[in-house]
Amino acid sequence: RNWRRADGLPGLWRATRAPPFDRRFAARIAKKRNTMSTNWNYADLFETIARAIPDSPCQIQGDRVQSWREFDRRANALAHDMLRAGLAHQSKIAAYLYNGIEYLETYFAAFKSAFVPTNTNFRYGPDELAYLWENADAEAVIFHATFLPIVDKLRGQLPKVKRWYVVADGTPMPNGAPAWAIDYETLVAPGADVPALLWQRSGDDLLFLYTGGTTGMPKGVMWRQDDLFNVLGAGANLIKELPAITRVEELTERLRNFDAGSAPVFIPACPLMHGTGQFSSMINMIQGGCIVSLDNRRFSADELWATVERRHVTSMAIVGDAFARPMLEALDANPGRHDLSSMKGISSSGVMWSQEIKQGLLRHMPQITLADSFGSSEAVGLGASASTAANSEQTARFLPGPLVKLFVEDTWQDAKVGERGLVAQTGFLPVGYYKDEEKTNKTFKIVNGVRYSVPGDFAQLNGDGSIMLLGRGSVCINTGGEKVFPEEVEEVLKRHPQIKDAVCVGVPDARFGQAICAVVEPRNAGFTLAAEEAAAHVKNHLAAYKAPRFTITVETIGRAANGKVDYKALTALARTRLGV
Repeated sequence: RNWRRADGLPGLWRATRAPPFDRRFAARIAKKRNTMSTNWNYADLFETIARAIPDSPCQIQGDRVQSWREFDRRANALAHDMLRAGLAHQSKIAAYLYNGIEYLETYFAAFKSAFVPTNTNFRYGPDELAYLWENADAEAVIFHATFLPIVDKLRGQLPKVKRWYVVADGTPMPNGAPAWAIDYETLVAPGADVPALLWQRSGDDLLFLYTGGTTGMPKGVMWRQDDLFNVLGAGANLIKELPAITRVEELTERLRNFDAGSAPVFIPACPLMHGTGQFSSMINMIQGGCIVSLDNRRFSADELWATVERRHVTSMAIVGDAFARPMLEALDANPGRHDLSSMKGISSSGVMWSQEIKQGLLRHMPQITLADSFGSSEAVGLGASASTAANSEQTARFLPGPLVKLFVEDTWQDAKVGERGLVAQTGFLPVGYYKDEEKTNKTFKIVNGVRYSVPGDFAQLNGDGSIMLLGRGSVCINTGGEKVFPEEVEEVLKRHPQIKDAVCVGVPDARFGQAICAVVEPRNAGFTLAAEEAAAHVKNHLAAYKAPRFTITVETIGRAANGKVDYKALTALARTRLGV
């Protein structure tokens, strides 16, 4: 293949016969790259760690313990095979996997050969999967054997895919891997000492984070690795008072004095296919840490706490109350059952994490810090709050990041104290959405000559400089001209002693345009919450116009593994039940 350096783009390489979109994309990177950026690439960083602490544990799942040396060699073997298949610089690699050792191996292999790792939501149906892989221009797909039937049906629709890799997971394969797929473990088990590298890596190499799917087809957020590394802290560790690294030699020097006993041991309790689990794992790996994956594919709080005790886990990532509530219920049911003294912190992102649940967890683990992060796939680090046994932070209250502003929606002026505004962030940002210029321009705005990511979240500015998160504008309910953000009402409803979970949706109303309907999951089967009682409960905490007029009861809200809900489906359910 004839490769050459792209004119005017240090570190970015492309083929001389690149398609027109790639040429436009390269120019856009040159124009929008942050002037503060360096040239960080995750393959360089992970290989540095593997050389420095080869025998330290890198990943654990069940009884399986993988060293950093094994992690490196297995990723090399996978990358070499992708090159043999004819994959080129920045070819897209889709991970259609549950949490496990193979997930991060796949990403490392992609980083090594300057391919683009791409997440895949394992809950997607055939149409969504076909759309995502076609939209992403996927050329290799790594999938668990349980997905063999659906992958077999789809592969004929995806001629761009050059390699299918099947990861054994106990699913019966009487004759082994099918002829059209490569057995992943057979391929990577021998490992390879030499990285698979035919072209230069750089900080311009991309990672795709596909998001959405409940309100439309998935969208691929394009992160330059250098921007992602910097926005995730650049190797800084506040607990150990370690600053961000500026040269790879600084990472090598840190690891020279590496103490395995003080290294982080981290559980992504939420799926690695989402940014919360994925990015949190990468943060801990840069510290020379170990990533522990749970064995079961359905979340089990009992398994989680048993694993914390067995593996001396120091921290974990969850997604709000969808995880934290069953975790607390398990601790309340069997207080003192597990030794949790190794735990130092729990982080959450993506949905609100109620103060009540935080306080309950702190009763059982008074030594830990609960870090609640406000961000999105398009903007990492919009805000943060920390709760300890001495100070439990109010739900939805965050200290904004140093590069975050609140803009009044119509005027794009800075919001004043007490005003509601759109949350925006500058600094290290994604390039945009893959093959979606219109969506990119809607989300990434130039305000007074500065580029911002504006995902659509609204917040109110408090007098002390903090912000109160109101919710995403796309699900905002307009009732009689008043804007009501569902998340705000939902958090109040979940304080009701008989409500386990709640979601608010807007339904048509002849007089007010929309009326608020509360979709309620009760703590006890058979309980039904009257609309009057729900409204009275909300009015005790919020303005009367924010109280739901209707209430319907469901067996389960049906939250996804990332804690999010399908507002579109629940709205349709409410309209059907209410006949509106």
